[in-house]
Amino acid sequence: MSKPPLTLLLAAPRGFCAGVDRAIKIVEMALEKWGAPVYVRHEIVHNRFVVDGLRAKGAVFVEELEDCPDDRPVIFSAHGVPKAVPAEAARREMVFVDATCPLVSKVHIEAERHAENGLQMVMIGHAGHPETIGTMGQLPPGEVLLVETVDDVASLVVRDPARLAFVTQTTLSVDDTAEIVAALQARFPAIVGPHKEDICYATTNRQEAVKVIAPRVDALLVVGAPNSSNSRRLVEVASRAGCAYAQLVQRAGDIDWRALGEIGVVGVTAGASAPEVLIEEVIDAFRARYEVTVELVETAQERVEFKVPRVLREPA
Repeated sequence: MSKPPLTLLLAAPRGFCAGVDRAIKIVEMALEKWGAPVYVRHEIVHNRFVVDGLRAKGAVFVEELEDCPDDRPVIFSAHGVPKAVPAEAARREMVFVDATCPLVSKVHIEAERHAENGLQMVMIGHAGHPETIGTMGQLPPGEVLLVETVDDVASLVVRDPARLAFVTQTTLSVDDTAEIVAALQARFPAIVGPHKEDICYATTNRQEAVKVIAPRVDALLVVGAPNSSNSRRLVEVASRAGCAYAQLVQRAGDIDWRALGEIGVVGVTAGASAPEVLIEEVIDAFRARYEVTVELVETAQERVEFKVPRVLREPA
């Protein structure tokens, strides 16, 4: 029996960003340099397939520094950590490598600079997300106020309306964040913003590609983890941009074929911590059921690369 035709619009850019690439490389190079086990505080990136692959090579993932022995190296995840964590590692004389994405570190530096200038910080982000915890943890308790929505801005109690600055989580929806920033600026005209958008280039580029694809498809699949902020935002962006149905899947086995229904054109993209092998797996799953024509929809080219820390480039 012949398979029904299907056009698959493949987003570019998609998948791994430079920060994720670097973080994974850091764990692999640490294992090469110091041997197993190497401890990693929190998931290095939000992707079970990646984490399981590194675990198989000898990485041990823990929630807190207290779960690590003093005599083995520890790596901090790409999302960043509160200042107290490296301070405690140094106190214990541990070997530690910080895999925080340089674009997240940039936000940390901004927050510290504003605080040094006597400004109270407002952070636009998601409560409980590791990146938000890490950024808020750069300053003493109470110095960073968190807002998640436009409504939060209305109820914000600040020390001095004339002495405020804001930063944002790097993986938010560009459009949602613009609305919150506008609300902050309307309520606090003197508030100081970042020189350049905090939302990272990879998050922005992946959302732009989805906006182009969404109106053309019957459904769109985002390959990514349920705890990945940037992946979940891609689903929301697709729905808002005119896609009738968007689904977040970790792997091909998670695809809800019944929910997809009658489809002729499908979009596929991936969050910044999803490896290309999982995207290929999803495409193969469609090929098993349909006569697939793949069309690449490229909206930007990414040539960003971040160096790994010097300690890993030096001989043991």
